Amino acid sequence: MDIKLTEFSSGGGCGCKISPAVLSEILSTMPARAIFPDLLVGIESSDDAAVYRLNAAQAIVATTDFFMPIVDDPFDFGRIAATNAISDIYAMGAQPIMALAIVGMPVGKLPVEVIREILKGGESVCAEAGIPIGGGHSIDSTEPIYGLVALGIVHPDRVKRNDRGQAGDALILGKGLGIGIMSAALKKNELSEEGYQQMIASATQLNTPGSVLAAMPGVHGLTDVTGFGLLGHLLEICHGSKLAAEVEFDRLPLLPVALNLAKQGYAPGAAARNWASYGHEVTLPATMLEWQKNMLCDPQTSGGLLVACAQEEVESVLEIFNQQGFDYAGVIGSLCAGKPGISVK
Repeated sequence: MDIKLTEFSSGGGCGCKISPAVLSEILSTMPARAIFPDLLVGIESSDDAAVYRLNAAQAIVATTDFFMPIVDDPFDFGRIAATNAISDIYAMGAQPIMALAIVGMPVGKLPVEVIREILKGGESVCAEAGIPIGGGHSIDSTEPIYGLVALGIVHPDRVKRNDRGQAGDALILGKGLGIGIMSAALKKNELSEEGYQQMIASATQLNTPGSVLAAMPGVHGLTDVTGFGLLGHLLEICHGSKLAAEVEFDRLPLLPVALNLAKQGYAPGAAARNWASYGHEVTLPATMLEWQKNMLCDPQTSGGLLVACAQEEVESVLEIFNQQGFDYAGVIGSLCAGKPGISVK
């Protein structure tokens, strides 16, 4: 049966996220975590996952991530959603240990075979990560939703937060940008097979370098780039670390097909939404074109790790990425003293 999953959803992938500005307003009155001293990371820094210290040598890392289809193929949708969820574990410097499935499906509209393929896609990624899916929860919903609760373990001293950057740190991005732009073209049936394969290859690549980077003292900050785009997640580093950032656009790794599509005007609606949320904190050159701004704000689904590390660690960090097959990894800028914000050159 020819089923187009994206026709069942009003959004797709991490582009489904509530905008940064609205989310900040929602969370503004949430209680502080001071009464839970073993909660090492909560909501205060908008980090990738919660971290709770179990003992002097172990902390548990917990996250949940789910969304509506970004692609039509059910197996690929399951793979992307699972990879995206597990990425938050790696982004804290942890090693994943188990997952639970989150499933919401329009049962009367989607054949059971299609739903089964989505779950199989998620299971295949968990098998690649070496973890079981130990259970989960399912509901009958109006739109297809799939994701995971992911759990990991890390030594408390090796937790990599997004608010520990230091002035002078280099900024390294692990994957190419452009997933949201390619998904916009896909929805219009105008994404080439080459583009689809680039999109799938990037969005299903587990961010395994994160658990290796955890052992490096010179790696000060770590996060992954998802629905808020590169600028949005870098601003989280800036605010948490109380630093400014400089980004060199010409050094950004861009997925080749996405670059061509961006120049043709393709962009997801979430890119404009992202800019409206945080554009006032970003300085762009007068010569910057609209497609370039869209790339900076493009919502990434299962995007790359963003690393803030000491300059003397750059070569070692890039070597870890390269050894694990991250061909697009590269330095994109640096952190510096100043009011939190981003200057793009």
